[in-house]
Amino acid sequence: MRAKRFSFLPATAPRPDQRGVSLIVVMMLLAIIAILGMGAIQISMMSERGARNERDVQIAWQGSEAGLMDAEYDIRGPGTATRKNLFTKNDSSAFAIGSCGTTGTGKGLCDPATVTGKPLWLSVDLAADSPAAAVYGDFTGRAFKSGSSGLQPVKKPRYIIEVLPDRNSFGDASGRVDKRFVYRVTSMGFGPREDIQVVTQILFRKE
Repeated sequence: MRAKRFSFLPATAPRPDQRGVSLIVVMMLLAIIAILGMGAIQISMMSERGARNERDVQIAWQGSEAGLMDAEYDIRGPGTATRKNLFTKNDSSAFAIGSCGTTGTGKGLCDPATVTGKPLWLSVDLAADSPAAAVYGDFTGRAFKSGSSGLQPVKKPRYIIEVLPDRNSFGDASGRVDKRFVYRVTSMGFGPREDIQVVTQILFRKE
């Protein structure tokens, strides 16, 4: 009985250049995945910072609005206001001409009658530690929580009050017109950081 002979052909080995191409493709895919991952992380961090900044601005805005409300109490009362009698229709002597008062009951009271060019309210450093402005509660006795701990304004709101001639005509049938004033209130509020600041402004007429 004759034995059968078998022959084995060697398997075809992969070409070296094919192995090199596969490595390059894999490395390119890894690089693309890494870039996409870094981009996703940056977008997430930017979104978080944006949301945190928006929150801080809202806190500062609410503080600034609170400052305007305190100024209204300062001008018209009720009884907790200690200088409401300074805001009268025919007397502006309590207001510092060309600047703002810095002490006593005249603090933060400004008369821009002689100011030219840059508005007076833009020249006052409301963010200073000792500003030429009334700080929330100075003349109303109202409380405002602030400080560097927790999620709250780092400083109390502060405001100035400018006296302006009221352009509306008042008087009786005889033509006699009493002198009247309107008050421009500029208030600054702060966020949890001192560099987060919001300024709001109103015109207020005391009836």
